[in-house]
Amino acid sequence: MQYISRRALLRGGLGLLGGAALTACAQNSTPNSSPAFISPTGNQVRVAEQGRRGGPVRDFALAAVETEVDLGGLTARTWAYDGRIPGSPIRVKAGEIIRARLSNNLPVDTSIHWHGLALRNDADGVPGVTQRPLAAGSASVYEFTAPDPGTYWFHPHAGTQLDRGLYAPLIVEDPNEPLTYDDEWIVVLDDWLDGVTGTPDEVLAELSRGMSGMDHSGMGGMTEMTPSPEPGASTHMLMGATSLLLGGDAGDVRYPHFLLNGRVVTAPETFRAKPGARLRIRIINAGGDTAFRVALAEHRMTITHTDGFAVQPIETDALLIGMGERYDVLVTLKDGVFPLVAMAEGKNAVARGLVRTSRSSAAPAADARPRELEGDVLRYARLRPAEAVRLAPKTPERTIKLELTGSMMAYDWGINGKKYDPKIISAIRSGERVRLSFVNRTTMWHPMHLHGHTFALVEGGIRKDTAIIFPNTRLNVDFDADNPGLWMLHCHNIYHAESGMMTLLGYQQI
Repeated sequence: MQYISRRALLRGGLGLLGGAALTACAQNSTPNSSPAFISPTGNQVRVAEQGRRGGPVRDFALAAVETEVDLGGLTARTWAYDGRIPGSPIRVKAGEIIRARLSNNLPVDTSIHWHGLALRNDADGVPGVTQRPLAAGSASVYEFTAPDPGTYWFHPHAGTQLDRGLYAPLIVEDPNEPLTYDDEWIVVLDDWLDGVTGTPDEVLAELSRGMSGMDHSGMGGMTEMTPSPEPGASTHMLMGATSLLLGGDAGDVRYPHFLLNGRVVTAPETFRAKPGARLRIRIINAGGDTAFRVALAEHRMTITHTDGFAVQPIETDALLIGMGERYDVLVTLKDGVFPLVAMAEGKNAVARGLVRTSRSSAAPAADARPRELEGDVLRYARLRPAEAVRLAPKTPERTIKLELTGSMMAYDWGINGKKYDPKIISAIRSGERVRLSFVNRTTMWHPMHLHGHTFALVEGGIRKDTAIIFPNTRLNVDFDADNPGLWMLHCHNIYHAESGMMTLLGYQQI
């Protein structure tokens, strides 16, 4: 079996992944007891994948390109898959094998991370951890089984590229779909600035300087098409965005636009259906720094899934969705034209689309706010898992405490008081029930995402791969260590992650 050992790295590291990218110094271990970890290309990874395989191979071709996109009358220069925002959805059935060829036509390295899937480790798309960076002008093939039905998506795991236009839905269909519905609408939400007020790299550079010594004049909640700040003011840092739902500070970044399926609020996408149709809406938050409160005017939504996994159906007026999260909902459509509004929580702006079941009805104004946004907003505590996906009762053999640390003032986000260091790997073993105990020591909310696994919230039991940790709170989640390799765990605020709020979990070689 291939594995990573401290001794091997001292001899020169892994040729596959570039030496210093991977180490085997585990958290809370001494130099003499540092464990060896299973490599992303190790035999145990291949064995786990063989246990998932069985369906036909489905081939897809993707090109990451620099392009101009029309966001609904607004043209922006950005990066996107095949020149589209969002990229074209990939649809397969559970058990089928995805073979996706990515051509990198960008001027920099890139990768693809397949968000939410319990896939083979060497296809996870994290440069320096599970693969070499995909160089400009080159191509690579990702091949893996899509084991679980649900709503997923894919995006780069390279720098701030996620906050450009490089994202697309990945829908894994259930061959024995238990839901009954007439139509389906995939809704991808995003916060947008690339090619309008700057680039994500410029945002990160400004945020990384922290708040000290900066001129914050005129800062506050943004509205769609708000002019640029006065000269001398911070270009990208957002101040004064607050939300009771999020526990205080709502976000760090000033966005001029918020998109639904790549369209600005004044040029919404329209979904057409018949009155009385039962519509399944798959909602994905692909944003970099924004949570959305989502409601469909004059309708209540029935929540059926979160992060791809079924819940016991429950009705709500609205839902709160953090970056990286997904929700599936069912609605029975009335007769008329109804805005689906995604309010950028705490930022005084919205994204929206329209559902039209009548030819004669006029669309509401772009600034219309459904009353449902101020109604019953779904929280995790109200959800329960469907019995088919409930994690079996078991006492955790291992608990990993993850303190979320840092501040806006210094922009020094980290885990357990440290910025991301690939030498720090929390050790786990195959077959264990592992508890992650998130303790948020900051005044910000953080959507924490675990690669390659779906965990269960200890309180309530719903299955997720991305969960919001509110300020000054603790959230415990459990998962079964059944997918060997090296896996990222990080905040899905792209600027928090790139500033240091990331770490690694590693399966020990036995």
